[in-house]
Amino acid sequence: MANQTMDILSMVLEQSAKLVEEKVDAHLSKLNEMDEDDLDRLKEKRLEALKKAQKQKQEWLTKGHGEYREIASEKDFFSEVKESKNVVCHFYKNSTFRCKILDKHLAILAKKHVETKFIKLDVEKAPFLTDRLRIKVIPTLALLLDGKTKDYVVGFSDLGNTDEFPTEMLEWRLGCADVINYSGNLMEPPTMGQRSGTKFTKVEKKTIRGGTYDSDSDSGDD
Repeated sequence: MANQTMDILSMVLEQSAKLVEEKVDAHLSKLNEMDEDDLDRLKEKRLEALKKAQKQKQEWLTKGHGEYREIASEKDFFSEVKESKNVVCHFYKNSTFRCKILDKHLAILAKKHVETKFIKLDVEKAPFLTDRLRIKVIPTLALLLDGKTKDYVVGFSDLGNTDEFPTEMLEWRLGCADVINYSGNLMEPPTMGQRSGTKFTKVEKKTIRGGTYDSDSDSGDD
């Protein structure tokens, strides 16, 4: 039985390798058939794509992307969210130690994922907003797409239930919500170099409307 399984796996790998090889050969053949005008058009097309990407990046930067910033009020929250497609907002309290842990990771991701705006808001300055979004656990990340709250990261339960989670774990979690352009495997969280007792919460893509979110947990200040 084991030998039969190995034979099947070997056959699948051989077929996969053959398909890849055929695709590479076809691509090389197509390149070889190109004349000078075709190559010039290809270069021009790539140059246009680079210019477009650079222009988009500059637009993001002018809107406050590329850095992790604190906003002063609820009014600022609505204006910040309105002008950007992807927003991660950290609802925090100065007295909560875990908020400072998140600050460190969010500052790194803000520079890496310029396509997303990363902001933070003191819950004590936003009573209406925190009540409207039913934010009861601190820290909480609100993940917004096109001005609407799609998902939340509440405490560290989705990040391995540890204060020592790596930035890659938070990056993966944000990728699961489509709020950043994530290039890794969304099916499984990145491997953590932690003790075997570390627990993970597998996250499925979902939509959570702000009006339906609730939690009976405490404030998470301990």
